[in-house]
Amino acid sequence: MVTNMNICMRALIGLALLAGGAGTTRAEDAAIPSGAPQATIDLATNGGVKLIKGQWRYSDTKIITADFRSAGPDGQPTGKPIKTYDYTPHAGGADFDDLKWPAIAPPTLSQRRATGRLCFNWYRIKLTIPDRIGDYDPTGATVVFETSVDDYAEVWVDGELTRALGQVGGSVVGGWNATNRLVVGRNLKPRQQIQLAVFGANGPLSNPPTNFIYMRFAKLEFYPGTRGPVAITPSEVNVEIVRKDPAIEAIVGPNPKIFKLAEGFKFTEGPIWVRDGGYLLFSDPNSNIIYKYTADGQLSVFRQPSGYEGADIAEYGQPGSNGLTLDNQGRLTADQHGNRRVIRIEPDGSETVLADRFEGKRLNSPNDLVYKSDGALYFTDPPFGLPKFFADPRKELPFSGVYRVADGRVQLLTSELTGPNGLAFSPDEKYFYLADWDEKRKVVMRYEVQSDGTLANGKVFFDMTSAPGEDALDGMKVDQQGNLYVSGPGGLWVLSPAGKHLGTIIAPKHVHNMAWGDEDGKTLYLCGRSALYRMPLKVAGVRP
Repeated sequence: MVTNMNICMRALIGLALLAGGAGTTRAEDAAIPSGAPQATIDLATNGGVKLIKGQWRYSDTKIITADFRSAGPDGQPTGKPIKTYDYTPHAGGADFDDLKWPAIAPPTLSQRRATGRLCFNWYRIKLTIPDRIGDYDPTGATVVFETSVDDYAEVWVDGELTRALGQVGGSVVGGWNATNRLVVGRNLKPRQQIQLAVFGANGPLSNPPTNFIYMRFAKLEFYPGTRGPVAITPSEVNVEIVRKDPAIEAIVGPNPKIFKLAEGFKFTEGPIWVRDGGYLLFSDPNSNIIYKYTADGQLSVFRQPSGYEGADIAEYGQPGSNGLTLDNQGRLTADQHGNRRVIRIEPDGSETVLADRFEGKRLNSPNDLVYKSDGALYFTDPPFGLPKFFADPRKELPFSGVYRVADGRVQLLTSELTGPNGLAFSPDEKYFYLADWDEKRKVVMRYEVQSDGTLANGKVFFDMTSAPGEDALDGMKVDQQGNLYVSGPGGLWVLSPAGKHLGTIIAPKHVHNMAWGDEDGKTLYLCGRSALYRMPLKVAGVRP
């Protein structure tokens, strides 16, 4: 099995290079551009802010008391209850509502604000990349935000505060009256929106001065863009845990962390950890690419194209692969949206089609997949990979099915859901879970697995329909204790085997799919829209 897998990987990498894939990227490739920019927008002028269709908004902050816990024997906040201090509002989030804040004119950014002495404040602006900046076309560019706040600043980009060990400047405090300079967008598109939030602090903090907070300058600089996504120095980002039940503590711990690994993708999906070699594979269905991320932080194109190369590919929003998994021989198995089929990659790099039709009609666009221990493959088939979804004229089946493939036979298990998506077995394989992407019925179903591999007695296991948030249900995974991790409205929901909501993990970008990885299987790799993250947990997951 090891030999076959290694041959398979080498063959696939060769195919990727022959297809013209980008080379390997490392953290240094994500360095902040320097030198003369190709274009600059001054955000301290009315004309500059008008060009990006923005509006500066402002708020002071208040220091408040908060409940916390003292340090326990483990050095974490697990000791006795205590009081500490916090501030309000927490306004770094991308979806924070600042419309009730006062609007401030760009030329007044240098006006002294906040209360003086020990004080903090917020500046927020949502910018839209213009079609042109004079004669300059920003398409494909890398944009850098540069500001200097008297005395200190931290900068949130699209709801994310990224920081690495030893980092000075960029998103975090650079030093007394220092400049913050950081990349806020790559491979830009005109009309793309970016939310910036700047947190100001008066200082030195140990000797609060008699002056106030103000912004010396703020500008956007445009540089030639890098080709494709980049790996970054693994960097801690903000994470929120909504704790609904004490049992969540045994999963996320008292001091949870999420680390950003790579950015600049169109949309990340379908990850799988390959234990033989120690790396992650994941899809960008919008780019028609499978990427590889290694344990030492290298990102490379693994397979391109990954799901479609038809003449009408421009009509597709997501032509590439989606769900990925490994069979019991370690062979990569992939759902291909554009090709509308499920394939297995053989040791020589060739493809074996496992399913492309049911009763003579083409599948919709296979989405997610999982193998049972007996070697049978289960997959979902909503029409989300078709250009016009349910109304697409290419659609041949009148339903969205869930299928089982065994001994060359494609067997329909259920067609009762509108958008069957994520799927998983319980650790003992007695139950089969199924997530539904249906904005009107956001449910996780649970079925009893029969001796012949079919499903019976389907019941609603958990209903998220009333939860706020635009997203329905997407990817799903299970840990060895039987807890479910479901991409749902507002975040990653953790459900107990009894169907109890233990808590929700809220990452900076909404997590659509995930995979257990690393040597001990206790790291959850998270595909969050345009970025890749990892989250160490206290439990191990069920994985191939």
